[in-house]
Amino acid sequence: MAVSAKESRLGVPCLACPLRLKPAFKDKPDDEVRFIQAMKVDHRLVQAGGDIIHPGQEDAELYTLFSGWAFRYKSLPDGRRQILNFLLPGDLVGLQASLLSAAQHGIEALTDVELCVFPRKRVWDLFVRMPSLSYEIAWLGSREESLIDENLTSVGQRNASERIAAMLISLYRRADALGLVSDNSFVFPLSQQQLADALGLSLVHTSKTWSRLRRSGLFSIAGGRLTLLNPRLTARMASIFEQEFRPRPLI
Repeated sequence: MAVSAKESRLGVPCLACPLRLKPAFKDKPDDEVRFIQAMKVDHRLVQAGGDIIHPGQEDAELYTLFSGWAFRYKSLPDGRRQILNFLLPGDLVGLQASLLSAAQHGIEALTDVELCVFPRKRVWDLFVRMPSLSYEIAWLGSREESLIDENLTSVGQRNASERIAAMLISLYRRADALGLVSDNSFVFPLSQQQLADALGLSLVHTSKTWSRLRRSGLFSIAGGRLTLLNPRLTARMASIFEQEFRPRPLI
């Protein structure tokens, strides 16, 4: 049977979304999933390096990252950039931009990405008609804030080696919850410049510290995949301790 243009444009039906099978996400009643499906207006592709939301954008939509990696960033007038945090499949994208008059930061596709698109004008409908989902959106906003808090702690207090360890163990655990880790290895698409922008270090300092930690046996990297050779040691090095795993909402 031929797929209609509308079905193709909307991508995978929400009830059949493969992300819902991942251990990272909570089960959701079918009526809530149908409500989300009714809100969805597009399934959008953005190539690596493309803007999902640009700073100052006044018409940004709300997105769920269906596949690929992205990052939030803020730039200074002279071109210096701070990467605030990284976005992985299932993350809610653009909540701040959809609620404020203009986006206060940018979001860029780190790899080719697919996005489930929800119109900003419908966000208020969600709060009014589906309180359980509105609570989950608030929870996801708080989670995003906690990720940025952790990154701010790294930039402000950890040394270069500890910053790299903290970033690696955080990305490793998030990827593992999505089923993206195999034999302690996961796809690692970051460039040296993106590493430096996320860590708040110069490119030279980042490169030297990265090479030293790799030579010391903390991790290996080949073919675009990074392998943590001792995840527990990496976590201890960053003073990040194991926390009870709790599935999170998926919008």
